[in-house]
Amino acid sequence: MTDLTTHVGQVAQAARHAARLVGQLTRADKDAALYRYSQALRQQQERLLQANQADLQRGREQQLPSGLLDRLSLTVQRLEDISQAVEQIATLPDPVGEVLRGSRLANGLQIRQVRVPLGVLGIIYEARPNVTVDAAALALKSGNAVILRGGSAAQDTNTALVEVLREALTQLGLPADALNTLDSAAYSGQGRQAATALMRAHGLVDVIIPRGGAELIRTVVENSTVPVIETGSGNVHVYVDSSADLEMAVRVVMNAKTQRPSVCNAAETLLVHAAIAPALLPDLLRQLADAGVVLHGDPACCTYAHAAGVTMTPATEVHYATEFHALELAVRVVDSLEQAMQHVQRYSSGHTEAILTNDRAAAQRWVAQVDAAVVTVNASTRFTDGGEFGFGAEIGISTQKLHARGPMGLPELTSTKWIVEGEGQIRSEAGASA
Repeated sequence: MTDLTTHVGQVAQAARHAARLVGQLTRADKDAALYRYSQALRQQQERLLQANQADLQRGREQQLPSGLLDRLSLTVQRLEDISQAVEQIATLPDPVGEVLRGSRLANGLQIRQVRVPLGVLGIIYEARPNVTVDAAALALKSGNAVILRGGSAAQDTNTALVEVLREALTQLGLPADALNTLDSAAYSGQGRQAATALMRAHGLVDVIIPRGGAELIRTVVENSTVPVIETGSGNVHVYVDSSADLEMAVRVVMNAKTQRPSVCNAAETLLVHAAIAPALLPDLLRQLADAGVVLHGDPACCTYAHAAGVTMTPATEVHYATEFHALELAVRVVDSLEQAMQHVQRYSSGHTEAILTNDRAAAQRWVAQVDAAVVTVNASTRFTDGGEFGFGAEIGISTQKLHARGPMGLPELTSTKWIVEGEGQIRSEAGASA
């Protein structure tokens, strides 16, 4: 463990040196590197897909859950989408150097607060190759170096992706150590220890950002001596209010649950007002079942399901508290908006919470009283995404309330510094408090 800790420390030290160089790059330099990233991903497509197939084959042999395999899988189209996301990041404004506020004091001092890179980011995540590229691109554009730990399930894919992107940096004369991974074969069998060493590299790594399920996030928060930006799991709710349009409700719920069930912004619990349940649930439950969704419901929901010829098991506390990451959904009938919000308050992970309603007052109460990083009115929860928000990509969905909350794009990967410029002013004793 000591040797591994030393090695990770050396990786972090190299990243810290690279961060000083990357933090001084012009926007033109960073954007050129991002376009080179995207070009390299396309040129090395076959190499990347072969590495991904090796991970998928190993995952199937280990009987990994279908949701995990889906998140792990790369296709030609997914690689193209990833490449386009990198290019979109290149088109975004450079946050570094942005002046947030400033003024000239009565004594003539000019002060201003500007955005600066955080420094060295440590990203710990689970089997998501797109996160590897998103993190690399967002870190570069925001002037940071990044060390990645994506998990043993994606070892071959992440190693290949990082190799391709490091080669692109080298070709442009930029420091390859601005991007590194703890997923290569060198860490085989020691991945958890390497992640722990990264979490404890205080003074070398500036921030750790975990991205994954509740267990991963809890482990990072409890074990890291490096400051953590907590990205929460997605126990996401959709509440259909009594005034909701039935056709819209069916369309939105089906999209929120079935479009890509393995991701954190997919719906996991459906709440339906009792007044609209008889008209909505029979058809909606049939459509969900036909899409392969396994359903768990309260007694009222089970009655509707039975009448519609749909299989539904009784829901338990565990179901309402679970982020399924799969074609599985908990359903409950509630008597009021208040009861729906109480359910959300009890079980929500603070990620995304949606209401479907034609009652403006109900929508306003939901927005004002539901405590989540993103609250949605009459739209799918699947829109909680950095790309959909126009950020190009995201480093994660922060569910904490310090520094960053919601999809984390470029500004959230910066800190600030104050710049004070004068002409020889000195502070007098009058009114001194510090």
